[in-house]
Amino acid sequence: MITAFVLIKTDASRIPETAEEISAIKGISEVYSVTGEWDLIAVARVAKHEELADVIADRLSKVPAVVHTTTHIAFRAYSKHDLDAAFSLGFEQ
Repeated sequence: MITAFVLIKTDASRIPETAEEISAIKGISEVYSVTGEWDLIAVARVAKHEELADVIADRLSKVPAVVHTTTHIAFRAYSKHDLDAAFSLGFEQ
C-alpha cells in the first residue's frame, strides 16, 4: 500500500464542499480541514505508485476549487495507532 499526504489550498469560500468532493474520490481515504498555510490535507492510499497520478494529478487537482497542492509520499509508518485500534474493537475498558 502506498500512502501519500496531499496538502491542499482551496477557494476559502468552498472549503467544506471541496473536502466532500475530494473525499468521494476513489483512493482518498481521509480529508481533514486544518489550520495554517493549507486548507485541507488528504490521505491517498493506493496499491501502486502509478495510481497516484490518477488519484492526485488527474482527479484531486482538477476539483474546481482546488488552487494548489503539494504531495508527500510516505516511506514508512511508525504509528501503532491503527493496529491498536483494530485489536480493541468490541472490547470495552
